[in-house]
Amino acid sequence: MEISVEISKYPLADDYIPAIKSFIDRLNTIDGLTVVTNTMSTQVFGDHDLVMNTLRDEMKLSWETYGKAIFACKFIGVNLDPALKPHG
Repeated sequence: MEISVEISKYPLADDYIPAIKSFIDRLNTIDGLTVVTNTMSTQVFGDHDLVMNTLRDEMKLSWETYGKAIFACKFIGVNLDPALKPHG
């Protein structure tokens, strides 16, 4: 099953850019995921188990490395990668 996730990270620190950048950079290294980033959020597309396991691991690593942060996520049980069906 393919899924799509829109995720925004809000580090609770003054120097928040490294924590966000590190999280996104790590997502981009995972084979099998498509990651699309804009100024408001990051979208992740791929196999359900791969996406969920990756997010679990990367969120934990992020908290362990950078401390407190809020992750706001939206999930849908279909792959809505715009590259697969551009322009709706």
